[in-house]
Amino acid sequence: MNIAIVVSDFNYNITSKMLQIALEKTKRMKITVTHTCKVHGVFDMPIIVEALLNKNDVDAVVTLGAIIKGQTKHDEVIAYTVLHSLSQLSLKYKKPVSLGISGPGMHERIAYSRIRRMPENAIDAASKSLLELAKLK
Repeated sequence: MNIAIVVSDFNYNITSKMLQIALEKTKRMKITVTHTCKVHGVFDMPIIVEALLNKNDVDAVVTLGAIIKGQTKHDEVIAYTVLHSLSQLSLKYKKPVSLGISGPGMHERIAYSRIRRMPENAIDAASKSLLELAKLK
């Protein structure tokens, strides 16, 4: 299994730890990480994810980020837009794009409590999807 990881630098205190945990998990599972890409924010992920899905050495993409609630509904708009785009890319390229993006509606305290769970679940989701796809071929 070859995966790529795209991580947001926004909320770096959270996302840098998420990336570290994801890399530890892939190492334990003997999954090859062919690319690790950093983007400014979650909103910037779809174009990088699409470029990665075009690569022959990428079977799946794992996204990592934290969308923290502010004073407006901006977090909800960002989350909906990005998640819709990522799901469409997964279908278009017929490769899994797993979500290790926490939020929306989440305060910083909750984001910190999800630092381990989100990347581990995203790596698990990508690997399970790849195994199921292999059975269907």
